[in-house]
Amino acid sequence: MLVERSLNRKVLLGVSGSIAAYKAAALVRDLVKAGAQVQVVMTRSAHDFVTPLTLSTLSGRPVLTDLISGEGTWNDHVHLARWADVMLIAPLSANTLSKLAHGQCDNLLLACFLSATCPIYVAPAMDLEMYRDASTQANLGLLRDRNVRTIGPESGELASGLSGEGRMTEPEDIVARLYHDLIGNSKLQGKRMLVTAGPTQEAIDPVRYIGNRSSGKMGFAIAEEAARRGAEVHLVTGPVSLLIDIPGVERTDVTSAAEMAQACKEQAPACDIVIMCAAVADFRPVRPADSKIKKQDGMLAMDLEPTEDILAWMGKHKPSTQMLVGFALETNDAERHAQGKLERKNLDMIVLNTLQDEGAGFGHDTNKVTLLARGTKTIPLPLMSKAETARAILDHIETWL
Repeated sequence: MLVERSLNRKVLLGVSGSIAAYKAAALVRDLVKAGAQVQVVMTRSAHDFVTPLTLSTLSGRPVLTDLISGEGTWNDHVHLARWADVMLIAPLSANTLSKLAHGQCDNLLLACFLSATCPIYVAPAMDLEMYRDASTQANLGLLRDRNVRTIGPESGELASGLSGEGRMTEPEDIVARLYHDLIGNSKLQGKRMLVTAGPTQEAIDPVRYIGNRSSGKMGFAIAEEAARRGAEVHLVTGPVSLLIDIPGVERTDVTSAAEMAQACKEQAPACDIVIMCAAVADFRPVRPADSKIKKQDGMLAMDLEPTEDILAWMGKHKPSTQMLVGFALETNDAERHAQGKLERKNLDMIVLNTLQDEGAGFGHDTNKVTLLARGTKTIPLPLMSKAETARAILDHIETWL
């Protein structure tokens, strides 16, 4: 059984004209229950077995069938394919299988398949003799040679009344396979990880502080995604309004840079991976007032001192087997400054973003980052949601592991 809300992926589900299409309703339900976003694309013949209204209601999205809808709207197959984290065709009929294997493109499902760059899975469903036929086996072989992954079919009672191979794998088992391949088989499984998030607040007096606009969303997204991949995550966060309640995340709340430094120093030595995403204040008042400073005429002078550079401490004291990742928010000459920080602070990787990119930086639900790591090419990522950005960052960390 899958833990609830574990498959946080965008699934493009293709449904073709097989009697097993009636199982698509349960499959959509199970995918959504597992936390996936599901966009259904059906062939015209699949409508004979399950209605678009049923699948639309369960997925929460309009079901698409034609390249051009009745209202003259173009259903952009390229955009659909790029939207998806994974494409799944279930059930896959013998007819659609043949078209996939030979590059035909006479409907929206096939156009999405040919446009997809994400992992593709198919769950064949047909009668025993159809499945055993040499042409069917050859077509499946062609798909496997192109890195299309097959799920099933299983042996069991078939629509013809016969019993044997050709039965579509049950929906819950398909979801379990996707989870295992996309998340559960992660190199982060069992790794101990420290993630920092949010701002710090440096007290001026009991009611005022020096801080920044960090919302903590990026760090929380990384912590959540890492936990879903099986990591043991310790999240150290500054003052934010965000909640996180998934298994695998232990949270420590701090306020000041000094408190964050202490918490990180306690946790970091035992961690395999440290991702320092927090926006720690660089300066703090030398002498915070014990009581509220009253408004007065004229200028208020305040002496500031630097806070401890937590990331530099981490780089200096990190074990040889630990991977240390920092974040850099720059406003000018961004890549040069980030590269300097990477070398100066002994980081293995740095995630760079800049306020010059619209939709990136503090407070947004999206981010646009560039990844810099030792001995590799700079990797710019497009504007994505922070959840998608977290997945991309962890995907690259897994590659570099």
